[in-house]
Amino acid sequence: MINERMQEWGRVQARRVAVWIRWTGLTPNALTIIGLLLNCIVAAILGRGFLFIGGILVLVAGLFDLLDGAMAKITDQMTPFGSFLDSTLDRYSEVILYGGLLVYILSTPDAKVGAILIHLTICGSILVSYARARAESLGYKLQVGLLARPERILILAVGLILGHPIWALWLLAIFTNITAVQRIYHLWSTTTHPSRGASAHES
Repeated sequence: MINERMQEWGRVQARRVAVWIRWTGLTPNALTIIGLLLNCIVAAILGRGFLFIGGILVLVAGLFDLLDGAMAKITDQMTPFGSFLDSTLDRYSEVILYGGLLVYILSTPDAKVGAILIHLTICGSILVSYARARAESLGYKLQVGLLARPERILILAVGLILGHPIWALWLLAIFTNITAVQRIYHLWSTTTHPSRGASAHES
């Protein structure tokens, strides 16, 4: 599938960069925190209305978000807390990005529609991740759906680079929530009909 190939490509690039910066001595958790700070900077840039550069930096920040996991693997520093911190700060990063975009959107004629779309996108994105985390806490692997995090980042970045964030927000608002419903249905199907319970792809 396309999203599986995108994620694998991103992980490969992250491992290459992680090997290069390994000499700095930065820990995976430090990279997680730096990634959050980078997303805060990108959000500030979006808030100022610099959509093109903001879109490019959204992609850079998205790849940077993979570095902590890559560094943890190549340095054998994978820990439960590191995984928890990564997932938690990823949610913060996503919300902060949309917050920066909201500041810009509120200064445009599309303010009302844009604000509603950002609200729906944030709700959908969080529910996609929550559904996976809750399912895994119950012992089920839940990685299905149209818009995992890499796809969400790509759609947002393309919309920003093209100067049409509202178009991107329409797609995100609709399909993040469809993805959440897909995951709910998949877990229902898996628990009700175990023979159908093939797991799929990553958030």
